[in-house]
Amino acid sequence: MKTVIKIKGMSCGGCRKSVENALARVPGVVSADVSLEKAEASVEFDENKAALKDLKAAIVKAGFSAE
Repeated sequence: MKTVIKIKGMSCGGCRKSVENALARVPGVVSADVSLEKAEASVEFDENKAALKDLKAAIVKAGFSAE
């Protein structure tokens, strides 16, 4: 499954990398492409292993706001 999550609070490439790393650690995530310019993450994941709430929780734990 693919989804796009809006992210608030990113201001630099380091922020983008932090979000990508946080999402990559969620079991079931196949890929995560974070755009600083669009302020969003495009995530492909196995919905049998992860839920949207898990992805958003990882982003919040990394210090950002996920919508």
